[in-house]
Amino acid sequence: MSLSSALSIAQSALLATSKQTSVVSRNVADASNPDYTRRIAVVTSTAPGARMVEIQRTANELLFRQNLSALSASSGQSTLYNGMDQLDLSVNGVDNASSPSTAIANLQKALQLYATTPSNQNLGTSVVDAAKQVVNSLNSGTKAIQDFRTQADSQIATAVDDLNSLLSQFQDANKAVISGTRSGTDVSDALDQRDALLKKISEYVPISTFTRGDNDMVITTKDGTTLFETVPRSVTFTPSSGYSAGTSGNTIYIDNVPVSAGASDNTTADGKLAGLLKLRDGVASTMQSQLDEIARGLVTAFAETAPSQPNATGLFTWSGAPAIPAAGTLVDGLAGSISINAAFDPSAGGNPALLRDGGANGAAYVVNTGGASYADLLISYGNKLDQPMAFDSSAGITVSSGVSDYAANAIGWFEGVRQQASTNADNKQALAARTAEALSNDTGVNVDQEMSLLLDLEHTYQASAHMMKTVGDMLDSLLAAVG
Repeated sequence: MSLSSALSIAQSALLATSKQTSVVSRNVADASNPDYTRRIAVVTSTAPGARMVEIQRTANELLFRQNLSALSASSGQSTLYNGMDQLDLSVNGVDNASSPSTAIANLQKALQLYATTPSNQNLGTSVVDAAKQVVNSLNSGTKAIQDFRTQADSQIATAVDDLNSLLSQFQDANKAVISGTRSGTDVSDALDQRDALLKKISEYVPISTFTRGDNDMVITTKDGTTLFETVPRSVTFTPSSGYSAGTSGNTIYIDNVPVSAGASDNTTADGKLAGLLKLRDGVASTMQSQLDEIARGLVTAFAETAPSQPNATGLFTWSGAPAIPAAGTLVDGLAGSISINAAFDPSAGGNPALLRDGGANGAAYVVNTGGASYADLLISYGNKLDQPMAFDSSAGITVSSGVSDYAANAIGWFEGVRQQASTNADNKQALAARTAEALSNDTGVNVDQEMSLLLDLEHTYQASAHMMKTVGDMLDSLLAAVG
């Protein structure tokens, strides 16, 4: 081997080692970056003594796809469960203290106490005050639910804007990957950026991807709608300024295809958008329907009756008074409009004794004509709160019960849904963590391993440098001898 060949080999080795060292140093520097994929400097021989360093990413497509799916499920489930927590506190309060069920229980106690001493009108006033608390619970619950739906609607609009922004950023990253692939330059950083954006996009909607020539990537939703192909597809949504009971929310569209909240029940969601849709149009709407059914049951239970006369509203009234709502049929918004009949309210000039005697709707409805100790009507009202009546099954509760039990069942229904959503959230969060860990173990940076490799490269560098020094010394000796 000639001295020039030896020198060329030593120089090539030094250059290759320098590039390898640079890659290892970059790995160590980005070891804590969850979106960084470990690089490997692969050395290949292109000619006797010549070496070329190719930088490769330690990607794992299968694990990455699993992680994207897990991230989408975890994001949707977390959105759903956290929303339910907020909704429960807004409507029912801490430990259900402000729930209709608690207020109705207090009303029953006040009725029972009044029935024991019907002549004590202070107890009658207490019944009216307890009824006001029931009305307040239903009115404020309705407002809280519709405010929550409006807030969820606003969050959907924000999420849609964020998703469109991410897709625009993805387009730039994808162009960088395609351009680098065509020119033969290192595209590792652009691929990392593109993968990081995919993770963020998957938090909003469940996605699938496939790669075409020149590393060009296409994104579709889980149901096959194209989200990105060369250019981002438009994600559109028109928010509503406010909601009322029975009002449906606007639809999200991806490339003019409506986004579904999913076919599963109210306890499961994939992606943040699906979670928000289920909160706005599923859980919250069902809660509102249950409040409306409770209100209808109260109007019915306290209705005044008379021979040859239609039933008319009693202690509780509504916008359709004096008529009673149809049995077993949901009236949207009734919980928000239910009120106390002024004829019974002392603060409005009414007489609470009408609870005992009847007659708020005229003489034909009078039951007691003068007995101060008469309690039958009061007892009958208390009994009617426990007597089974027909409720609309669309409100999510199909068990036959009285108004008081229905109100308790409404809490039970929500707690059941929330508990299942909590379990699903924990499971999906754990799955997302496990897939992220598996992906990191396979494609991430192990600092100990990199430091060991760096030490080996240091020895290689020293050997190459020693070889160059030896060749240099030999050349010096040769030149001295010729001179």
